[in-house]
Amino acid sequence: MTKLIRPRSGMDRRAFLGTAAAGAALATGMVPSFARAEPERGGTIRVAKAHGATTDTLDPRTTDNGFTIALAYGIHGFLTGVAADSSTEPQIAESWEANDDATVWTFKIRSGVTFHNGKTVTPEDVVASLQFHMGEDSTSAAKPLLAAISDMQVEGDSVVFTLSSGSADFPFTFTDYHLAILPTSDDGVAWRDGIGCGPYKLVEFNPGVAAIVERNENDWDSNRGFFDRIEMLSIVDLNARTTALVSGDVHAIDRLDPKTVGLMERNTNVTINSVAGTQHYTFAMNTTVDPYTDRNIRLAMKHAINREELVEKILFGYGSVGNDHPIGRGQRFFNNELAQTTYDPDKAKFYLKEAGLDSLSVELSAADAAFAGAVDAAVLYQNSAKAAGIDITVNRVPNDGYWSDVWMKDPLTAVYWGGRPVEDAMFSLTYQSGAAWNDTFWSNARFDELLVAARAELDEDKRREMYWEMQEILNQDGGQIVPMFASFIFATSNDILVSDTFSSHWDMDGERWMERWSFA
Repeated sequence: MTKLIRPRSGMDRRAFLGTAAAGAALATGMVPSFARAEPERGGTIRVAKAHGATTDTLDPRTTDNGFTIALAYGIHGFLTGVAADSSTEPQIAESWEANDDATVWTFKIRSGVTFHNGKTVTPEDVVASLQFHMGEDSTSAAKPLLAAISDMQVEGDSVVFTLSSGSADFPFTFTDYHLAILPTSDDGVAWRDGIGCGPYKLVEFNPGVAAIVERNENDWDSNRGFFDRIEMLSIVDLNARTTALVSGDVHAIDRLDPKTVGLMERNTNVTINSVAGTQHYTFAMNTTVDPYTDRNIRLAMKHAINREELVEKILFGYGSVGNDHPIGRGQRFFNNELAQTTYDPDKAKFYLKEAGLDSLSVELSAADAAFAGAVDAAVLYQNSAKAAGIDITVNRVPNDGYWSDVWMKDPLTAVYWGGRPVEDAMFSLTYQSGAAWNDTFWSNARFDELLVAARAELDEDKRREMYWEMQEILNQDGGQIVPMFASFIFATSNDILVSDTFSSHWDMDGERWMERWSFA
């Protein structure tokens, strides 16, 4: 049985960091690199992640940060996955096919796949795992993704899904990190022990501190899972995380501070990786709480932020300006004709007057747990908003517990989103009325109507028109301020062999580094 205990003395976070002097120079050497092109099996890799909280659990319905996402992809199997080129690749489902209007999908389940306890993965496990997120009382963040499923039936070695309306992107649905395939149990599925069918087996899990996994020798895919053991640490503090890398105590870290990247590049034993993708940083306004119930206030807030300044001073050029919707410039249905919302204090004042106000005072909660530089970004926002007559009080809150105690609790918060390669997934998870992760609590009937229609539309030109209109609706009415899209920046020691091409929908190779990387 998996031990949910404090880590052994060698894995205590305080003791671990004690070996990394706070003042270590960024030029400190690390383990020498080896110029070998082929992955080597074996060894223990230590990775420091910028996420992880004491409130984390193994319940896949609640997975919500870079630490637990990486752990989920490491220990669990999924029907489908996102390949490095953003296409959908087969995993537990070895193939799938749809009828002509994409309302009935048949997924053939791969034979010979076993859970870590030796039990064979069956189509019945697949159905139970998905039902775990469904139902009227479900609070799973993935519930909106499965809302179109009206029926699931096991037919031999396949699962047949009947949808209430067609879905051209349906196979992509199952790449979501919540939708792990779990063994059935008397009360549904067994998730508490972390038993999965992924490339690694869970050994220890200490929320907010560390997770230890070891290679699954019986994994169905022999071309992944190269490490013998992985020790993943939660080190939210950026300086401590960076010091751990440059002093050689860890082999990789995520979420580098863009302002220190230039200095870190001088270290010849460290490789800096920058990947442009769908990641975006936001300020979320709760549209059910005054003053954000007023669309004019929301527009005033959007014109009171200097987006170019944030890209320059927070991202140091490792990103681009956002336009108050979550679709990135490289995505298939990005609206390149939508007018850019600009920093315009006079226009912000105009919208304040439309709301019957001459000035406005609000509080913005932020922590660097939201994203690197979130507090500084909040201060820059505070400064730019003054010219518009908007007084923003920046409330710097603790990193630990930010996602459980602040996000979706306080009326205005700093947030990061990894994004999704498929527009329907991003819109469904975070903007659909009633979605568990709709952190602006925003609802728009036209948007919801288009969401369903676009999902079922097989004509690409018609889909494009719908997705363009949805981006415009968010830009003009939504409660999300999206000032910038940020590149993923992570670093590895040179003895780590990484992928030739990185997935760009999540940090660190789509958070599938556990299965894809190895020692060189």
